Amino acid sequence: MQHVTISLPDELLAAFSAHGQDLSRAALEALALEAYRTRKISTALLRQLLGLQTRMEVDAFLKDHGVELEYTLEDLERDRETHRQHGL
Repeated sequence: MQHVTISLPDELLAAFSAHGQDLSRAALEALALEAYRTRKISTALLRQLLGLQTRMEVDAFLKDHGVELEYTLEDLERDRETHRQHGL
């Protein structure tokens, strides 16, 4: 893992600390969310980066941040195959 140092205005730091947010976590979420939104990373990688356990947690995270879930044709086919395998 690499560490990145950024300079932030005092006003931004104050806004995060006023809400009791962990700035490192907020920055990680913002960067990961933007990478997902711009299709630089997959849903699976987003889940891994944020330490989320389930796809439902990813869906909730995306919904909370106003980002639509990327659901491709390949995802649909994989879900259909899973359903067929389990007799659903």
